[in-house]
Amino acid sequence: MTRTVAAVDLGATSGRVILGAVDDGRLRLRHVARFPNQPVRLHEGHRAGLHWNITELHRCLTAGLAQALREDDVASIGIDSWAVDYALLRDGRMLGVPYHYRDERTAAGVEAVHGQVPPEELYARNGLQHLPFNTVFQLAADCARGDLDVADRMLLVPDLIAYWLTGQQAAEATNASTTGLLDARTGQWDTRLMDRLGHPRDLFAPVVAPGSTIGELLPRVAAELGAGPGLAVTAVGSHDTASAVVAVPATDGESAFISSGTWSLVGIELDSPVLTAQSRAANFTNEGGVDGRVRYLKNVSGLWLLSESMRTWDGPGSTDAQRTGDLAALLAEAAAVTRPVPVFDATDDRFTAPGDMPARITAWCEERGLEPPRTRAEVVRSILESLAAAYATTVEQAERLSGRTIRTVHIVGGGSQNALLCQLTADRTGRPVLAGPVEATAVGNVLVQARAAGLVTGSLEALRSIVAATFDPVRYRPRTVAATAR
Repeated sequence: MTRTVAAVDLGATSGRVILGAVDDGRLRLRHVARFPNQPVRLHEGHRAGLHWNITELHRCLTAGLAQALREDDVASIGIDSWAVDYALLRDGRMLGVPYHYRDERTAAGVEAVHGQVPPEELYARNGLQHLPFNTVFQLAADCARGDLDVADRMLLVPDLIAYWLTGQQAAEATNASTTGLLDARTGQWDTRLMDRLGHPRDLFAPVVAPGSTIGELLPRVAAELGAGPGLAVTAVGSHDTASAVVAVPATDGESAFISSGTWSLVGIELDSPVLTAQSRAANFTNEGGVDGRVRYLKNVSGLWLLSESMRTWDGPGSTDAQRTGDLAALLAEAAAVTRPVPVFDATDDRFTAPGDMPARITAWCEERGLEPPRTRAEVVRSILESLAAAYATTVEQAERLSGRTIRTVHIVGGGSQNALLCQLTADRTGRPVLAGPVEATAVGNVLVQARAAGLVTGSLEALRSIVAATFDPVRYRPRTVAATAR
């Protein structure tokens, strides 16, 4: 029997447990469990804080793992999730429900950090794109409230789940690189920066590389899951984008990637960070990748814009006649739109928080004297045109700032199924787009585990050759007229 590995993939809107194996140089995946990931608002005195329902996620993923272990011979478990969010612990006990990165508490944290470390110096140290919810800013907000006075450990979400499964506390490198407290050059914690910000050094767990063994399942956990002795949790690219980039089927060094989901992560893979003033001004980030690579990219708002619009349209108070219904039908209507629609700045901070996205798009357009989209199909078309325009700008910036030539764009993740978005991206970048695989994050998670378990061997390029042999991408060529938008 071919041994499998279990990938726990936690996204911003849903989670899944997927079994994966490699047979004759090709990947085989099987979905075992899928469950929603819905944030919750909790009363906090004068406001309602936005949090992750982490205990419900833990219940769902452990049930999924138990099912996976009943179905197959599992060699290891790997966990990935979104970045930046964390739990504070004391003596191994979680002190509070982790905040959602879209919670509004971090504005004071940005001001506090920049009061100690100017933005230019911060970028030179951590190489990160400025996002108000970066971990370094969240921790500053917690520090101001005194929360760090009682905590003795901070664990990012995948590390927290691994701790609950194994009893071992570690900080996986790719996700740690998104905190703003990792040295972009060394890949280790920047202890001098911690000191300046007043954070205890031992608040942070030791950094471990993807492919390392975090630990074996605790005996009680193994018994609950029905696991045999010695089953271990393996560190993967626990930032979901790091795992997704492993699954980009490109080996020519002349490709850009777009990991398209709730967020769009647009960039290229490099051997070393780009820490120039021009890179900071363009708001590019240098995040850790598998095998010591650097993910040089920019966070661009993603299909969140579409999902929030549909949530507004289908929310309380809407009638059956007003509901959007089938997304595929709405996308077909958007593709048929012939009236010019406005292209708005998809990176504007106003589109970050939950809320009425169509109304915000309308307000953005009216403030600039642009005619806003009039129908739901036009709103969808405007969103996708704006995302494609942002992708094109980012690809061109990445090419210029890195000195690399980009000839092809790979779109992986859920957005690779959106044919209209893929075609618009080809049109606006003027480059061929190769779409797929859809489950790129799980694929990368599985491949790193499989290599660590000795089920496959080779470099990162060798792993990508397995992806290329397994998945046939959908190809989109730029249409001549639209390609001139470059």
